[in-house]
Amino acid sequence: MAAIGAAALILPNAMASQTESNEAAPKTLAASDAGDLASQLQELLGEAFAGAYYDSGEQQLIINVIDGLEIDGDDNNVIIQAQSAGAEVREVENSWSELQEGAATLKEEASVPGTAWAIDPRTNKIQVTADSTVTGENWDTVESTVKSLGSGMATIKKSAGTFKTFLEGGDAIFGGGARCSVGFNVVNAEGAPAFLTAGHCGVAEAEWSEEEGGAPIGTVDAATATFPGAGDFALVNYNDPATQAASTVDLGNGETVDINAAGEATVGLQVLRMGSTTGLADGQVTGLEATVNYPEGTVTGLIQTNVCAEPGDSGGSLFTEDGQAIGLTSGGSGDCTVGGETFFQPVTTALAAVGATLGDAGAGAGEEAAGGAGDAAGAGEEAAGGAAAGAGEEAGDAAGAGDAAGAGDAAAAGAGEEAGAGEEAGAGEEHGVGEEEAGAGEGVDHDSEVSGQ
Repeated sequence: MAAIGAAALILPNAMASQTESNEAAPKTLAASDAGDLASQLQELLGEAFAGAYYDSGEQQLIINVIDGLEIDGDDNNVIIQAQSAGAEVREVENSWSELQEGAATLKEEASVPGTAWAIDPRTNKIQVTADSTVTGENWDTVESTVKSLGSGMATIKKSAGTFKTFLEGGDAIFGGGARCSVGFNVVNAEGAPAFLTAGHCGVAEAEWSEEEGGAPIGTVDAATATFPGAGDFALVNYNDPATQAASTVDLGNGETVDINAAGEATVGLQVLRMGSTTGLADGQVTGLEATVNYPEGTVTGLIQTNVCAEPGDSGGSLFTEDGQAIGLTSGGSGDCTVGGETFFQPVTTALAAVGATLGDAGAGAGEEAAGGAGDAAGAGEEAAGGAAAGAGEEAGDAAGAGDAAGAGDAAAAGAGEEAGAGEEAGAGEEHGVGEEEAGAGEGVDHDSEVSGQ
C-alpha cells in the first residue's frame, strides 16, 4: 500500500476541531513515514507525548499519550490531534520525561559493568538487562535500584551472554591485530571520501587496510573517534581522495542496497545488519536511548535491537530495506547461534558529530576537496530520519531488553538473540578490537564491506 508522507498528514490535520471524531481509523504508513510522523507528533504533543512505536504487521504508528493529562484544559484535543494525523493513540501511565528521569537514576546508581537499559514504548517502561557477569552485590544494586523506581516504571532480566564490543583479532578492515566492519561511505566536511565505523575501532587503530597486513587505505580522524562516552563512532578518511566510495551496502552474492538517506530508529522498525563476520542478519529495533556499561566504560545514546552480531561485525551497517542508514554496530551479548542483545550507534548523531553527509564520493572528490565544494553525488540527507519514536537525548540512556532475532548467516533471518561476541574480549584492547571489514577503496566484495570502497 502506498505510504503517506508524514508532513502532508500533519499540517492539514494537526489542529483538528474537537467536534471531529476521535475514533478516526489509523492510516497505513511505511516505516520511514511513521518515523517522520512520530517526530512531528512528539513536538506537537509536548508533555503529553509518552513515546511511539511502529506496528510493522499492521503498518501503523502507535502514539502513547499520558492518561488523564490536561493540555490547555482539554486532554481530549491531544488525542484528536494525533488520530487526525493518522496515528493510533494509546493512553499510558509514564511520560517520556519520567522514563528519562528513571534512566538517569539508573545511570547514577546502577552503572555496573555488564548492564544496559533502554526505553521501550511498547511496554511504557525501562527495560533493564544484566549479563552473566552481574552477580552478588552488583546484582543487588541493580535490582534494588530498579525496584526503587516503582513497579510500573522498569523491569529487569538476566542475559546469558556478556556485554562487549564486537571486536576480534583476526582476518578481514584490518588495523594491526584488529578487525572491524565498515558502516557507510560518506563525504567528509571537506568534500572528500570517508566512511563511518565504530568508535572503539577508531580508538584502537589509527590506520585501516582492506587486507590483513596490506597497505593502509584509510586514516582515522582522531578528533571524531568517540568511545566510551556519548556514542561509539569514528570517521575514517580514505587516503586517496580520488577513491570511488559508493553509497551502497554490499549484501554479498553480487547484491547491493542503495543508501539514500539517514533515518532515525523507531521501536518496531524492521532493520537489516551487515557485518564482516556474520554477513546479513535482520530483526527489529527494541529500545531507544540505550545505555550500555561495557568493561571499557559507559556508552550512551544507542539503539537496541534483536539483530544478532559477532566479533568483527563492529562498525557494520544497520539499515532498512528501502535504503535508510540507521546505525553502526557497537556491541552486545551472545552470538548468532545463541542470541543476545545488540546495540547500535545512531547514524544521524554520528553524521552531525563528524560533519559528514551520506552519499557517493566519486573520483572527483579529491578535486572537490581541493576546491572546497564537495557535494557528494547522491548525498543522502539526515532529514529523512527525524524521528526515533520517542527518541530523545542521549542522556536518556536507556536500554531495553530485546530478544535478538537475527540470522546466523548472511541470509538467514534466524531467530536468536542479538549477538555478542562469543569468547571475544571486549574492545578497547587492541587485540580485542573487532576487525573492521575493510571498506577499502576498490570495490572489494567482502561480506561486511560497503560496496564500492
